[in-house]
Amino acid sequence: MNGFVFDIAHLLAGGLVLVSIMMLYQDRLYALLNTFALHALILTLSVAWQAYVQDAPHLYVTAAIALVFKAIIIPVALHRIIRQLGIHREIETAVGVGLTMLAGIGLVALSMAVMLQVTSEIDPLAREDLAFALSVLLLGLLMMVTRRNAVSQVVGFMSLENGLVLAATGAKGMPLVVEISVTFSILVAFIVIGIFLFRIRERFDTVDVEALDEFQGDRR
Repeated sequence: MNGFVFDIAHLLAGGLVLVSIMMLYQDRLYALLNTFALHALILTLSVAWQAYVQDAPHLYVTAAIALVFKAIIIPVALHRIIRQLGIHREIETAVGVGLTMLAGIGLVALSMAVMLQVTSEIDPLAREDLAFALSVLLLGLLMMVTRRNAVSQVVGFMSLENGLVLAATGAKGMPLVVEISVTFSILVAFIVIGIFLFRIRERFDTVDVEALDEFQGDRR
């Protein structure tokens, strides 16, 4: 039974890392949003499995929140924002996709080497889940750094937060009040980001971060 529990937990956490790498490969916004919805769905399954393994019913609430808000509401809302703003559907990148993918693979290898080394004394299931969670977090940061489009940077931020949730649930969960607080904080941040996207598009006629930097330089 223990081996089966480990296999399923690692399959789901590893799947989250794989989908994070898939997001780095996407060059169109709609495909990126669909991949993020898959990312949130796998997170939901991973958290639900941890709830079963740990016999922690409150984690089922976390799984339900991830499913409803991250896998459904937020991707649908971002789809509508893209349509309403008429945002360019292709994603501009700071570096080539190939180099980004290689950097992502390197970050995953680094995460595994570092986390498995420093957590050698803790529970094996939590240890490997923390290594996967660090990989997801670093891949989210990589997306934010290498993407010029503000919407794709928002997706990178939310995938980073998925990594934090994976780490918290893998390490024997966190109090329900903290989970709900974090979720509402993310929702508030998403609403604020949506408002800023509308304002930026209205003012500058683009959401390309590089173009905004050039505009700021011209004003100086």
